[in-house]
Amino acid sequence: MVLYRLDQTTGILRRVRQLSDGGKLNAIVTTTINPPTKAIKLFDSMADWRLIVIGDKKTPPDYRLERGTYVPPGEQESYDKDLSQAIGWNCIQRRNFGLLLAYDMGAEIVALVDDDNIPYDHWGQNLMVGREVEVKHYDTDLPAFDPVGATNMRHLWHRGYPLQLLHQRDYRALSRKSMQVDVQADFWNGDPDIDAICRMEHAPECNFDTQYFPLASNRFSPFNSQNTFLHRSVLKHYFLFPHIGRMDDIWASYYVQAKGYRVVYGEPSVLQERNEHDLVGDMRQEYLGYEYNLKLIRDLSVDAERIEWYLPPDSARAFHLYKRHINGA
Repeated sequence: MVLYRLDQTTGILRRVRQLSDGGKLNAIVTTTINPPTKAIKLFDSMADWRLIVIGDKKTPPDYRLERGTYVPPGEQESYDKDLSQAIGWNCIQRRNFGLLLAYDMGAEIVALVDDDNIPYDHWGQNLMVGREVEVKHYDTDLPAFDPVGATNMRHLWHRGYPLQLLHQRDYRALSRKSMQVDVQADFWNGDPDIDAICRMEHAPECNFDTQYFPLASNRFSPFNSQNTFLHRSVLKHYFLFPHIGRMDDIWASYYVQAKGYRVVYGEPSVLQERNEHDLVGDMRQEYLGYEYNLKLIRDLSVDAERIEWYLPPDSARAFHLYKRHINGA
């Protein structure tokens, strides 16, 4: 394994690796601007996982973990200053630094979580990632598949699903199928990951029926960065795009699927007690997706690298720097 800028990153990597016993390593990655929450403390206590929390300018300067590693802004700058500047501050896309650290320390599976997602006791156990599993498989002729509509919450839809397709969703073509899992996107009870329009209309409090899982489809489908498990191989292509609002993880999900990675949706493994949000502000941050998601999906089905047609220059530059870093160039 090639470590990027070893002379600058040794200190950070040493701190992270001290948590490993030299065996198989799985990592949890998140960002926060809050003091350690109930969710963070629970993730930090998990013996089989190593928590990496990426700080931001608004994160309390005295932030501390019991077992995990907190990476303050200054250490991120030393780790990759160019990438840091390209991503910018006070944004969730700082989480990319956690992905790089997890990759550099040799993690086999990386879980992305939010600090308001309280894990259930079974969180992270019996993972499907890296295995062949039997799933409920939906075939559709539409360009994209909405996993939320395949559950007992059929009136809702996943954030990032093209709104133009909502009235056409069809879940009749259901079969059992075995597939290799690269990404496991677990669901969330409580306040689910839906877009601002859906949330303003329905204001749901969800309890997803586990009988509908695991599920997958023959088409691209959105998954987020708040309760998702990635195989190590995915990390070379998975990037949370800055400067595109709340499509950062959605476009990342479509891109890695265009690169050939397969996603399976698992039963809820967290309770989301959602941090306070301005729904109108969220809607503004999602507008890019409302306008372009369907067209993007169609273009990605032809060539994954067409993602760059949709990225503003600063986002494209950050993407190139991330790939340069992770490839050890």
